[in-house]
Amino acid sequence: MYRLVARLWRIIHGPLQWRVMWIAQAKFMIGVTGVVRDDAGRVLLLRHRMWPEGRQWGLPTGYAVKGEELGATVVREVREETGLDVETGPLVRLKSGYRLRIEVAYEATLLGGDLRIDPFEILEAGWFSPDDLPDGLQGSHRALILGTDATGG
Repeated sequence: MYRLVARLWRIIHGPLQWRVMWIAQAKFMIGVTGVVRDDAGRVLLLRHRMWPEGRQWGLPTGYAVKGEELGATVVREVREETGLDVETGPLVRLKSGYRLRIEVAYEATLLGGDLRIDPFEILEAGWFSPDDLPDGLQGSHRALILGTDATGG
């Protein structure tokens, strides 16, 4: 039986193999977060309109689009939500185990731009010292900022 399956697999090589793998494998959305810091070490936090009441403060976050490099997702999301330009740095979290989502987080550095929030998604934005983070900050985002739990778990 195994030999037959292996032989069939070799016969259908190339695009047909990819099609079979696509159908057989799980599909995931990729949530990408940026831990954006300025020259003073402060971190950019946003109060998100769509997040649960009492837990609306968090880092710039969004979903990767098909074909997008994950670091570029941080750059795009920060620009869309705040008008700021950033450069991504090291990967600080890669976590799976959610039903349909994989989470990725990068450190990022402010390059410039003028802070202007997207009023559809963001209620307010501010720069905060890691020693003075606002109430209502997502716990996993607090851990990313403080570097206390690289897995986010």
